[in-house]
Amino acid sequence: MNVAMIVPTGIGCEIGGHCGDANAASRLLGACCDTLILHPNVVNASDINEMPPNALYVEGHHLDQFLLGKLRLQKVKSNKVLIVVNKADYQSINAVSAARMSLGLEAEILELKEPLTLMARIENGIAGGDVIGWEALVAQVKDLEYDALGIATPITVDDKTLGDYWREGGVNPVGGVEALATRLIGEAIGKPCAHGPVDYALTGFKEVVDPRIAVEIITENFIHCLLKGLHKAPRLSTSRGMSNQDVDCMVSPYGCFGTPHQACLDANIPVIVVRENKSCLNEPERSEFIYVENYIEAAGMIMAMQAGVHPSSVRRPLPYTTVNKS
Repeated sequence: MNVAMIVPTGIGCEIGGHCGDANAASRLLGACCDTLILHPNVVNASDINEMPPNALYVEGHHLDQFLLGKLRLQKVKSNKVLIVVNKADYQSINAVSAARMSLGLEAEILELKEPLTLMARIENGIAGGDVIGWEALVAQVKDLEYDALGIATPITVDDKTLGDYWREGGVNPVGGVEALATRLIGEAIGKPCAHGPVDYALTGFKEVVDPRIAVEIITENFIHCLLKGLHKAPRLSTSRGMSNQDVDCMVSPYGCFGTPHQACLDANIPVIVVRENKSCLNEPERSEFIYVENYIEAAGMIMAMQAGVHPSSVRRPLPYTTVNKS
Protein backbone atom coordinates (compact mmCIF):
# COMPACT_ATOMS: atom_id res chain seq x y z
CA MET A 1 0.00 0.00 0.00
CA ASN A 2 1.62 3.24 -1.19
CA VAL A 3 0.11 6.62 -0.27
CA ALA A 4 0.96 10.17 -1.37
CA MET A 5 0.36 12.97 1.13
CA ILE A 6 0.37 16.62 0.10
CA VAL A 7 -0.08 19.90 1.96
CA PRO A 8 0.51 22.65 -0.62
CA THR A 9 2.74 25.47 0.60
CA GLY A 10 1.64 29.02 1.28
CA ILE A 11 -2.15 28.59 1.14
CA GLY A 12 -2.85 28.66 4.88
CA CYS A 13 -3.75 25.03 5.51
CA GLU A 14 -4.97 24.48 9.07
CA ILE A 15 -2.66 21.46 9.43
CA GLY A 16 0.71 21.56 7.69
CA GLY A 17 0.40 25.22 6.74
CA HIS A 18 2.71 26.40 9.51
CA CYS A 19 5.98 24.77 10.61
CA GLY A 20 6.01 21.01 10.28
CA ASP A 21 2.63 20.74 11.98
CA ALA A 22 1.62 17.89 9.67
CA ASN A 23 4.35 15.64 11.13
CA ALA A 24 1.90 13.88 13.45
CA ALA A 25 -0.61 13.39 10.62
CA SER A 26 2.16 11.95 8.43
CA ARG A 27 3.12 9.50 11.17
CA LEU A 28 -0.50 8.40 11.45
CA LEU A 29 -0.87 7.84 7.71
CA GLY A 30 2.59 6.26 7.53
CA ALA A 31 1.45 3.61 10.01
CA CYS A 32 -1.35 2.66 7.60
CA CYS A 33 0.74 1.94 4.51
CA ASP A 34 3.99 0.47 3.23
CA THR A 35 5.30 3.75 1.79
CA LEU A 36 4.21 7.35 2.38
CA ILE A 37 5.32 9.76 -0.34
CA LEU A 38 5.39 13.37 0.89
CA HIS A 39 7.08 16.69 0.20
CA PRO A 40 9.21 18.87 2.53
CA ASN A 41 6.41 21.25 3.55
CA VAL A 42 4.58 18.40 5.26
CA VAL A 43 7.36 17.66 7.77
CA ASN A 44 9.96 20.45 7.70
CA ALA A 45 9.98 22.02 11.17
CA SER A 46 13.27 23.87 11.70
CA ASP A 47 15.26 21.63 14.07
CA ILE A 48 12.56 18.94 13.95
CA ASN A 49 11.51 16.43 11.30
CA GLU A 50 9.49 13.50 12.62
CA MET A 51 8.47 11.94 9.31
CA PRO A 52 7.72 8.20 9.57
CA PRO A 53 10.54 5.79 8.71
CA ASN A 54 8.69 4.59 5.60
CA ALA A 55 8.39 8.11 4.13
CA LEU A 56 9.87 9.20 0.81
CA TYR A 57 10.85 12.89 1.00
CA VAL A 58 10.28 14.40 -2.46
CA GLU A 59 10.53 18.07 -3.52
CA GLY A 60 7.12 19.44 -4.58
CA HIS A 61 7.81 19.83 -8.32
CA HIS A 62 9.38 16.39 -8.48
CA LEU A 63 6.34 14.96 -6.68
CA ASP A 64 4.13 16.56 -9.33
CA GLN A 65 6.25 14.99 -12.07
CA PHE A 66 6.11 11.63 -10.31
CA LEU A 67 2.31 11.71 -10.10
CA LEU A 68 2.18 12.75 -13.77
CA GLY A 69 4.13 9.60 -14.64
CA LYS A 70 7.22 11.48 -15.82
CA LEU A 71 9.54 10.47 -12.96
CA ARG A 72 10.19 7.36 -10.91
CA LEU A 73 11.48 7.21 -7.33
CA GLN A 74 14.38 4.96 -6.32
CA LYS A 75 14.76 4.20 -2.62
CA VAL A 76 18.28 4.59 -1.21
CA LYS A 77 20.15 3.79 2.00
CA SER A 78 21.70 7.25 2.16
CA ASN A 79 22.70 10.23 0.05
CA LYS A 80 25.72 12.46 -0.18
CA VAL A 81 24.23 15.88 0.54
CA LEU A 82 25.71 19.16 -0.66
CA ILE A 83 24.69 22.20 1.41
CA VAL A 84 24.97 25.54 -0.37
CA VAL A 85 25.13 28.73 1.70
CA ASN A 86 25.65 32.40 1.04
CA LYS A 87 28.17 32.45 3.86
CA ALA A 88 29.69 29.47 5.70
CA ASP A 89 29.28 30.86 9.21
CA TYR A 90 29.14 29.16 12.60
CA GLN A 91 25.39 28.48 12.30
CA SER A 92 25.58 26.53 9.05
CA ILE A 93 28.77 24.68 9.97
CA ASN A 94 27.39 23.64 13.37
CA ALA A 95 24.05 22.58 11.87
CA VAL A 96 25.73 20.35 9.30
CA SER A 97 28.15 18.98 11.89
CA ALA A 98 25.20 18.12 14.15
CA ALA A 99 23.53 16.22 11.32
CA ARG A 100 26.75 14.37 10.52
CA MET A 101 27.04 13.23 14.14
CA SER A 102 23.36 12.50 14.85
CA LEU A 103 22.17 11.14 11.50
CA GLY A 104 25.40 9.67 10.16
CA LEU A 105 24.97 12.03 7.22
CA GLU A 106 27.64 12.49 4.55
CA ALA A 107 27.55 16.21 3.82
CA GLU A 108 29.69 19.06 2.55
CA ILE A 109 29.18 22.83 2.64
CA LEU A 110 29.70 25.00 -0.43
CA GLU A 111 29.77 28.81 -0.28
CA LEU A 112 28.04 30.36 -3.26
CA LYS A 113 29.98 32.72 -5.49
CA GLU A 114 26.81 34.73 -6.08
CA PRO A 115 24.36 34.97 -3.15
CA LEU A 116 20.92 33.44 -3.51
CA THR A 117 18.29 36.04 -2.60
CA LEU A 118 14.76 35.04 -1.57
CA MET A 119 12.26 37.86 -1.06
CA ALA A 120 8.99 36.71 0.52
CA ARG A 121 5.62 38.44 0.42
CA ILE A 122 1.90 37.75 0.56
CA GLU A 123 0.06 38.28 -2.73
CA ASN A 124 -3.75 38.07 -2.79
CA GLY A 125 -3.68 36.09 0.42
CA ILE A 126 -1.17 33.50 -0.86
CA ALA A 127 2.54 33.32 -0.05
CA GLY A 128 4.84 34.16 -2.96
CA GLY A 129 7.96 36.13 -3.72
CA ASP A 130 11.05 36.49 -5.87
CA VAL A 131 14.06 34.20 -6.28
CA ILE A 132 17.21 35.98 -7.45
CA GLY A 133 20.49 34.27 -8.33
CA TRP A 134 19.22 30.71 -8.72
CA GLU A 135 20.71 30.34 -12.21
CA ALA A 136 24.20 31.10 -10.87
CA LEU A 137 23.66 28.53 -8.11
CA VAL A 138 22.75 25.88 -10.66
CA ALA A 139 25.78 26.73 -12.78
CA GLN A 140 28.09 26.42 -9.75
CA VAL A 141 26.83 23.00 -8.61
CA LYS A 142 25.93 21.29 -11.88
CA ASP A 143 29.25 19.46 -12.33
CA LEU A 144 29.84 18.55 -8.68
CA GLU A 145 29.36 15.06 -7.24
CA TYR A 146 26.45 14.82 -4.82
CA ASP A 147 23.08 13.06 -4.58
CA ALA A 148 20.88 15.72 -2.97
CA LEU A 149 21.07 19.48 -2.53
CA GLY A 150 20.29 21.39 0.65
CA ILE A 151 19.94 25.16 0.39
CA ALA A 152 20.52 27.21 3.56
CA THR A 153 20.12 30.89 2.75
CA PRO A 154 18.30 33.91 4.25
CA ILE A 155 14.76 34.91 3.36
CA THR A 156 13.94 38.60 3.28
CA VAL A 157 10.55 39.31 4.90
CA ASP A 158 9.57 42.51 6.66
CA ASP A 159 9.34 42.42 10.44
CA LYS A 160 5.66 43.42 10.51
CA THR A 161 4.59 40.59 8.21
CA LEU A 162 6.60 38.04 10.17
CA GLY A 163 5.50 39.43 13.53
CA ASP A 164 1.83 39.43 12.50
CA TYR A 165 2.15 35.79 11.42
CA TRP A 166 3.81 34.70 14.65
CA ARG A 167 1.24 36.55 16.77
CA GLU A 168 -1.95 36.01 14.76
CA GLY A 169 -1.30 33.03 12.47
CA GLY A 170 -2.64 32.87 8.93
CA VAL A 171 -0.60 32.14 5.83
CA ASN A 172 3.07 31.40 6.46
CA PRO A 173 4.76 34.26 4.56
CA VAL A 174 8.00 32.43 3.68
CA GLY A 175 6.80 29.03 2.46
CA GLY A 176 5.77 30.20 -1.00
CA VAL A 177 9.12 31.65 -2.03
CA GLU A 178 10.92 28.56 -0.68
CA ALA A 179 8.69 26.35 -2.82
CA LEU A 180 9.39 28.51 -5.85
CA ALA A 181 13.16 28.35 -5.25
CA THR A 182 13.29 24.57 -4.91
CA ARG A 183 11.03 24.15 -7.93
CA LEU A 184 13.35 26.22 -10.13
CA ILE A 185 16.55 24.69 -8.78
CA GLY A 186 15.25 21.13 -8.46
CA GLU A 187 13.98 21.07 -12.03
CA ALA A 188 17.32 22.40 -13.30
CA ILE A 189 19.57 19.93 -11.44
CA GLY A 190 17.27 16.88 -11.59
CA LYS A 191 18.11 15.87 -8.01
CA PRO A 192 16.34 16.00 -4.64
CA CYS A 193 16.53 19.42 -3.01
CA ALA A 194 15.06 21.43 -0.15
CA HIS A 195 15.46 24.90 1.34
CA GLY A 196 15.77 26.06 4.95
CA PRO A 197 16.14 29.70 6.05
CA VAL A 198 19.00 31.14 8.09
CA ASP A 199 18.98 34.43 10.01
CA TYR A 200 15.21 34.10 10.21
CA ALA A 201 13.96 35.67 13.46
CA LEU A 202 12.61 38.79 15.12
CA THR A 203 15.14 40.25 17.56
CA GLY A 204 13.90 40.03 21.12
CA PHE A 205 10.71 38.11 20.30
CA LYS A 206 9.77 36.20 23.48
CA GLU A 207 6.07 35.42 23.34
CA VAL A 208 3.87 32.36 23.61
CA VAL A 209 2.60 31.51 20.13
CA ASP A 210 0.23 29.11 18.40
CA PRO A 211 1.58 25.57 18.96
CA ARG A 212 1.82 25.13 15.19
CA ILE A 213 4.36 27.96 15.05
CA ALA A 214 6.23 27.27 18.29
CA VAL A 215 9.19 25.41 16.80
CA GLU A 216 10.12 28.52 14.80
CA ILE A 217 10.45 30.50 18.01
CA ILE A 218 12.78 28.04 19.76
CA THR A 219 15.09 27.38 16.81
CA GLU A 220 18.39 29.10 16.03
CA ASN A 221 19.12 27.29 12.78
CA PHE A 222 16.35 26.05 10.50
CA ILE A 223 18.01 23.40 8.35
CA HIS A 224 18.24 20.20 10.42
CA CYS A 225 14.78 19.19 9.15
CA LEU A 226 15.89 19.24 5.53
CA LEU A 227 19.18 17.48 6.30
CA LYS A 228 17.19 14.63 7.82
CA GLY A 229 14.82 14.59 4.87
CA LEU A 230 17.54 14.64 2.21
CA HIS A 231 19.60 11.97 4.01
CA LYS A 232 17.48 9.20 2.46
CA ALA A 233 15.45 11.10 -0.13
CA PRO A 234 14.73 8.90 -3.16
CA ARG A 235 16.77 9.47 -6.29
CA LEU A 236 14.98 10.43 -9.47
CA SER A 237 14.82 8.30 -12.59
CA THR A 238 12.81 8.08 -15.80
CA SER A 239 13.10 4.29 -16.07
CA ARG A 240 13.70 2.63 -12.69
CA GLY A 241 11.95 2.60 -9.33
CA MET A 242 8.44 3.28 -8.07
CA SER A 243 6.03 4.87 -10.57
CA ASN A 244 2.69 6.60 -10.20
CA GLN A 245 1.05 3.29 -11.09
CA ASP A 246 2.27 2.02 -7.71
CA VAL A 247 0.35 4.71 -5.81
CA ASP A 248 -2.89 3.51 -4.23
CA CYS A 249 -4.27 6.89 -3.14
CA MET A 250 -3.39 10.50 -2.36
CA VAL A 251 -4.46 12.48 0.74
CA SER A 252 -5.03 16.22 0.30
CA PRO A 253 -6.25 19.24 2.28
CA TYR A 254 -9.69 20.65 1.54
CA GLY A 255 -10.45 23.40 -0.94
CA CYS A 256 -7.38 23.20 -3.17
CA PHE A 257 -6.88 21.73 -6.63
CA GLY A 258 -3.69 21.65 -8.67
CA THR A 259 -1.31 19.51 -10.68
CA PRO A 260 -1.17 16.59 -8.21
CA HIS A 261 -4.96 16.35 -8.04
CA GLN A 262 -5.37 16.40 -11.81
CA ALA A 263 -2.53 13.90 -12.21
CA CYS A 264 -4.28 11.50 -9.83
CA LEU A 265 -7.58 11.87 -11.67
CA ASP A 266 -5.83 11.14 -14.98
CA ALA A 267 -4.08 8.09 -13.51
CA ASN A 268 -7.22 6.79 -11.72
CA ILE A 269 -5.59 7.26 -8.30
CA PRO A 270 -8.23 7.84 -5.58
CA VAL A 271 -7.96 11.22 -3.85
CA ILE A 272 -8.95 11.46 -0.17
CA VAL A 273 -9.73 15.04 0.88
CA VAL A 274 -9.62 16.05 4.56
CA ARG A 275 -12.30 18.66 5.31
CA GLU A 276 -10.82 19.69 8.67
CA ASN A 277 -7.59 20.73 6.94
CA LYS A 278 -9.01 23.74 5.13
CA SER A 279 -6.88 26.03 2.98
CA CYS A 280 -7.48 29.68 2.17
CA LEU A 281 -8.61 28.65 -1.31
CA ASN A 282 -12.21 27.86 -2.17
CA GLU A 283 -12.09 25.21 -4.85
CA PRO A 284 -15.49 23.47 -5.07
CA GLU A 285 -15.98 19.87 -4.04
CA ARG A 286 -15.67 17.26 -6.78
CA SER A 287 -17.72 14.12 -7.10
CA GLU A 288 -14.59 12.13 -8.06
CA PHE A 289 -12.94 12.72 -4.67
CA ILE A 290 -13.47 10.88 -1.39
CA TYR A 291 -14.23 13.33 1.42
CA VAL A 292 -13.46 12.60 5.07
CA GLU A 293 -13.71 14.81 8.14
CA ASN A 294 -10.19 14.50 9.58
CA TYR A 295 -6.89 12.62 9.33
CA ILE A 296 -8.10 9.90 11.71
CA GLU A 297 -10.91 9.16 9.28
CA ALA A 298 -8.43 9.36 6.37
CA ALA A 299 -6.34 6.71 8.10
CA GLY A 300 -9.43 4.52 8.43
CA MET A 301 -10.20 5.00 4.74
CA ILE A 302 -6.66 3.92 3.81
CA MET A 303 -6.96 0.85 6.03
CA ALA A 304 -10.31 0.00 4.40
CA MET A 305 -8.71 0.24 0.96
CA GLN A 306 -5.85 -1.97 2.09
CA ALA A 307 -8.27 -4.56 3.47
CA GLY A 308 -10.44 -4.46 0.37
CA VAL A 309 -13.41 -3.38 2.50
CA HIS A 310 -15.89 -0.92 0.99
CA PRO A 311 -16.58 1.86 3.55
CA SER A 312 -20.34 1.34 3.32
CA SER A 313 -19.98 -2.22 4.58
CA VAL A 314 -18.70 -1.08 7.98
CA ARG A 315 -21.47 1.49 8.49
CA ARG A 316 -25.10 0.94 9.44
CA PRO A 317 -26.43 -0.77 6.29
CA LEU A 318 -28.87 0.95 3.98
CA PRO A 319 -31.71 -1.01 2.33
CA TYR A 320 -30.57 -3.09 -0.63
CA THR A 321 -31.38 -1.55 -3.99
CA THR A 322 -31.20 -2.89 -7.53
CA VAL A 323 -29.95 -1.09 -10.60
CA ASN A 324 -32.66 -0.11 -13.01
CA LYS A 325 -31.24 -0.91 -16.46
CA SER A 326 -34.40 -0.14 -18.40
